[in-house]
Amino acid sequence: MTHPGQLLNQKKLYAGKELGQNFLSNPGTAKMIVEKLRLSNETRVLEIGPGLGALTIPIAQTAAHVTAVEKDSRLIPLLQQEIDNENLKNVTLINKDIFNINLKEMARDKKLVVIGNLPYNISSQILFRLVVERSCIEKAFLMFQKELAKRIIAPPGGRDYSRLSAVAQYAADISFVTQIGPSSFFPKPEVDSTILEFNFFETKEFNQEQEKVLFNVIKAAFSKRRKTLKNSMTGGEFEFKKQFVVTALEVAKIDANRRAETLTVEEFKSLAKAVWKTS
Repeated sequence: MTHPGQLLNQKKLYAGKELGQNFLSNPGTAKMIVEKLRLSNETRVLEIGPGLGALTIPIAQTAAHVTAVEKDSRLIPLLQQEIDNENLKNVTLINKDIFNINLKEMARDKKLVVIGNLPYNISSQILFRLVVERSCIEKAFLMFQKELAKRIIAPPGGRDYSRLSAVAQYAADISFVTQIGPSSFFPKPEVDSTILEFNFFETKEFNQEQEKVLFNVIKAAFSKRRKTLKNSMTGGEFEFKKQFVVTALEVAKIDANRRAETLTVEEFKSLAKAVWKTS
């Protein structure tokens, strides 16, 4: 791989801070990551934010096909040049925002494996999107800022457990893959990065509308996380009335004086069912 600094310098370009761009620059790290992904020659990959191809190329050398979605139009010619230099014919580049991509249409009859060195500033939103559309995704390997990854896998009961933790753990078995230091990137970020593996599963006990209720309940519960559930869920974006919240908590057999960070995913599911039933 060509060092990203060299590629950018050739075209007098720069890494965009507004896009959260930190390009993987260590070929040894890229090789190590791809080995840990356990891809096969039948795997269809969606890569989010391929940048300058540090992962795209070794992934394409292993997988059946890679669809690489890159928002920054400045990078497309450079990325295409790197792909052509390796004579790879199984990579499709799409110059779009990932939020404007129809994942179900892309997957069609075979689930995708999603891989991404995610921009720090939108990584949470991307994970939420993948959770909602997980029916067309087999698994995902996503790189996050270390502190965010810590929150995603945090168990209930502590400061790190959050709305994102509950939503992600509801939808997937999550495991740690590897940690990567700043020296493997250009420009160097100020923090370590962590790759997590998400093995998504469909939850048959909730239909699409009920799942929306679950996500709304989790969001409302964490909206004022220092307050008890009966107060944090009252009013706000979803305009829940206090008596409605208290009744739903009683139906779910959850103490109204508990806080959101103490609830397990199973308890959030029970609360969502109670909200659905009480509405």
